[in-house]
Formats: sequence, C-alpha cells, structure tokens
Amino acid sequence: MAELRNDWTLKEVEALFALPFNDLLFQAHSIHRQNFDPNQVQISSLLNIKTGACPEDCSYCSQSSKYDTGLEREKLMEVDLVLQQAKEAQDKGTTRFCMGAAWRNPTDKSLDKVIPMIQGVKAMGMETCVTLGMLTQEQAFTLKEAGLDYYNHNIDTSKEHYSNVVTTRNFQDRLNTLESVQNADIHVCSGGILGLGENQTDRASMLRSLSNLKTHPDSVPLNLLVPIPGTPFENIKPPTESEFIRTIAVARIMMPKSVVRLSAGRTEMGEAMQALCFFAGANSIFYGEQLLTTDNPNTNSDQDLFARLGINQKQVDNLQSV
Repeated sequence: MAELRNDWTLKEVEALFALPFNDLLFQAHSIHRQNFDPNQVQISSLLNIKTGACPEDCSYCSQSSKYDTGLEREKLMEVDLVLQQAKEAQDKGTTRFCMGAAWRNPTDKSLDKVIPMIQGVKAMGMETCVTLGMLTQEQAFTLKEAGLDYYNHNIDTSKEHYSNVVTTRNFQDRLNTLESVQNADIHVCSGGILGLGENQTDRASMLRSLSNLKTHPDSVPLNLLVPIPGTPFENIKPPTESEFIRTIAVARIMMPKSVVRLSAGRTEMGEAMQALCFFAGANSIFYGEQLLTTDNPNTNSDQDLFARLGINQKQVDNLQSV
C-alpha cells in the first residue's frame, strides 16, 4: 500500500515525470487500485453564483475586470434559483454541488448570503463546496459552522511560475487560505491548471506544493486551460495529451487517497484521452454543460462515455478505499 507522504523533494517528483509512459501509468494505476474501485467515478456539478467583475488579473480568466472578454457581469444569484439548479443537478446524478463566486475575497456580508445556499444544498443530501476567493480564519470557521463540506481554492501553477500568471496576489496567499480551511476542519479541494505556459518542472513543483500540505487535499482538480479570447493567454500553446495524462498519474502516485478530478477542458479531450486519464488515477468529473464560463460535455455524452468504458458513477461522494 502506498504511503502518505508530505516530504516530497522536487527531484523525486521530476523523476516520476521522467519515467517511461507505460511504467508511470502502470505504477499509478496499481496505486489507484489499492485505494479505489477503478471503475467508479464521482460526479460533481459547478454553478457560477456570481459572474464577472473580479478585481484579480489572472491571465487565463474571463471573469477578470482587467480584460475585455465580452462577459456580462451578473450579481449574486438568488437562493431559490441556486437551489433549483442544485436539485436539477442532483436528479442527473450529481453527489456534490459546488458554487463559485468571482470575488477576490468575500466580505462578511457576502458570506451571509451564501450560507443559506450551503444549508439548502446540504438539506438535499448532497455534499457542498464553494469557491469564493481568499478567506480569513474567522470566515473559514463561519463556513464550517454553516455545514460546508469542501472549499475549493486552486493554487493554479508552481510557486516559481505564479507571478507570470497572476500579479494581484501571490502564491503564499493561496497557501494561507488553504491553511485556514484545514484549520477549520473543512475538506480541501485544490489543484491547478495545465496550459499556463508552464514547463514540466512547474507541474512537478505544483504537485509537490499540494502533496506537502500538512494534509493532502481531499480533491485535486486538474484543469486543461480553455483559452479565452481577450485574455493574455488566449493564444497560449496547450500541453500535449501525454503531458496532461502524466500529470494525472504523478498526482495519483503522490496523493494516493485523494480524489483526482478531470475538470475544465474535457471538451477538448477525446474518448481515448479521458480513458487514459481514468486509468492513470482520475476518478471524478464535473457534470453539466457549463463550468463557470467555459463549455463542458453534456450529461448524455458523459453517460454514454461511462457506458462504453464500463464506469459506474459513484452515488456517494466520499469515495472509499477498497
């Protein structure tokens, strides 16, 4: 059984990335089978509850107020509408409902408006997740008291490459929020984006930062950048399919008990690429035709894909070790 480690060196992680592709996938899949049913995939849904006008300058994001992407800003959604969409997602097989707001950091007043959404989704029997930007320790405790299960806060890329992607915050800001979330005993959902102009060492460094947290993230979403016209990264070169799959495999080896999620960018992934990602250790996806502001495969397409691959979607969100 693979041990849980929080002391990875960059040299060790780079050595994993350098393995022959077949050897890497065999090792990752073996570890995956030790910890999970290899034919079960957990389903989450993501709803944008507040769109646009974010003051951050993330070079990939359509919601930044710094760029003209044609996105219309929208105020925070009403609770009833959020819960209606949550019920529709649940009826399609979702077991975790995630709500995202384009804030740098929520005010306490804004947080008060999100709490009834969390409580309403939880009352439906689904697990709850929000991504609201940077949190204070007190805000994290408030969310825990409200019943929040997961908090998403991606580190995006490596510490070394971070300032090439975002300048309105720094890498340590991300780690501080993750620490506050873990201190509040909320499950951490944190991953990154591939296709931000990073190299393989950056990917190794990003995974090292995640695995060397005091507790591994419970969920590790790995996104393939969807280039947005009007952003600085609209013409950036994407990683190759094998580079993306390698990153999934290394994440599985380093964080053997974490749920690794295929997130944004699946519309650009064919059946074979997604199948290899599942083989390499991915065991979660986002359902629904929209992820915040980017397209996502529709649920019928995903159900067809699961049927062809013999995958059974997990009905209980907490994937158990086997």
